[in-house]
Amino acid sequence: MPAVRRRGPARPGRRRAHPAAPAAAAGRAPGPRTGRASGQGPGAAAPTPTAVDAAAGPVPPGPGGPSGGPRRRLPGRRSVVVSAALAVLATGGGLTWTLSHGDGGPGRGGPAAADPVKVVIGVSAPLTGDTASFGQGIRNSVDLAVRTANERRLVPGVAFEVRALDDEALPAKGLENASRFADAADVLGVVGPFTSSVARSLVPPLDRAGVVTVSPSNTDPVLTLGPDWARGTRSRPHRGYFRTTPTDTAQGPFAARHLYRDAGKRKVFAVDDGSAHGTALTAGFRREFTGLGGSVVGAAAVAAGEKDFTALAAQVKASGAEAVYFGGDHTVAAPLSRRLKESGAQIPLMGGDGILDTQFVKGNDRAEGDLATWLGVPAQDTAGGRAFLARYAGAGYREDAGFYGAAAHDAAWAVIEAVKAVAAANGGALPSDARSKMADAVGRVSFEGATGPVAFDAYGDTVNRQLTVYTVRAGAWESVKSGAYEP
Repeated sequence: MPAVRRRGPARPGRRRAHPAAPAAAAGRAPGPRTGRASGQGPGAAAPTPTAVDAAAGPVPPGPGGPSGGPRRRLPGRRSVVVSAALAVLATGGGLTWTLSHGDGGPGRGGPAAADPVKVVIGVSAPLTGDTASFGQGIRNSVDLAVRTANERRLVPGVAFEVRALDDEALPAKGLENASRFADAADVLGVVGPFTSSVARSLVPPLDRAGVVTVSPSNTDPVLTLGPDWARGTRSRPHRGYFRTTPTDTAQGPFAARHLYRDAGKRKVFAVDDGSAHGTALTAGFRREFTGLGGSVVGAAAVAAGEKDFTALAAQVKASGAEAVYFGGDHTVAAPLSRRLKESGAQIPLMGGDGILDTQFVKGNDRAEGDLATWLGVPAQDTAGGRAFLARYAGAGYREDAGFYGAAAHDAAWAVIEAVKAVAAANGGALPSDARSKMADAVGRVSFEGATGPVAFDAYGDTVNRQLTVYTVRAGAWESVKSGAYEP
């Protein structure tokens, strides 16, 4: 996997229809948040078998070594932490772990206590197929949050379970999973899905059933801001949908500011793959870049899967562009980048988190100097992120946490805190209509998580809008800078 090296202050992946945490640019994010229904974040803690005790001393460094070290691994597709044992048993398309450990064990009040109420947190993610590594990291990170809540008896009288269903990153499977979750009365919240395309089929039926959904990776603005957001009209379509990652509304403008202010570029050629995601990225980039005083000297759309960019590379070179901004995935961006350099246009290509993939570098020996944005801050760059990685490593999962593990952990913790608030408002017991109260409760959570401060705005979007710029150096993606995006 590519290494990560941070130059100066650091930190902000995703996802939409293909394969987003955070700290302030000057160091750690603000301290623990207080306020509406605030709860103890997963980083604070009584000691447990799988958790790092925050009071026990310094948090062990992430897998890339101590903060500020010469090179650290990108928290990426296949490598964030090295862990050892198989933690779960898979049966068919669904997985269920019962994390109460019997009378007297974690999650129960002892031999004389009444049986706890079972509350299920669902997970819809790709557990098989090309993006399975992301889904497995999401599933395991939710499991870690549930283990921690049960071991700490965070909600007295409640035993949390995880029920993970494979959506294969397919909208039809997402719809099927939504039906299964909605029909199960013990499901109070769902973490996922991984892609925005699946979210468009999964979220509406769950919302109608009163089941909250918190995604660690969806970035399509329409999911929270409505179909007319780009025309200035915002309307929240799903009361029970939230996400712990920033959206594509931030990526393009953040990239534009970096190219204009930090890289000194004044002329850019814009290219997209014709997808809703790609066009949204380039539209946001163009607005910001021209608003700053830059010029978009050319624009083009390419087809997904296209490989021959000879004519386009010649067009870019003739335009006098100083950089190319690309909206789309690495499968198109890598051959485009390569052909640009081969044509004599020695300029960087910059894209969104869709190109931040080891395959972009592996398939492109001319990638040096290319750039990408990521929606979040590398977990090993924050105290909460390092604590999460240490707990994850100690829990014995076979798969890496991946890009979205920290955000998935925070998504699950938001559901757990909401359950705690609903029970507390009912005298310490969950009411029979708990589902109907979950959306308001999730909307009020506020805690310090693995990605930094976790809370949501009126539309269900995270208030923690940190992004990171990466560049390719010596065949590896390395972080350059992180910062908060403010419109």
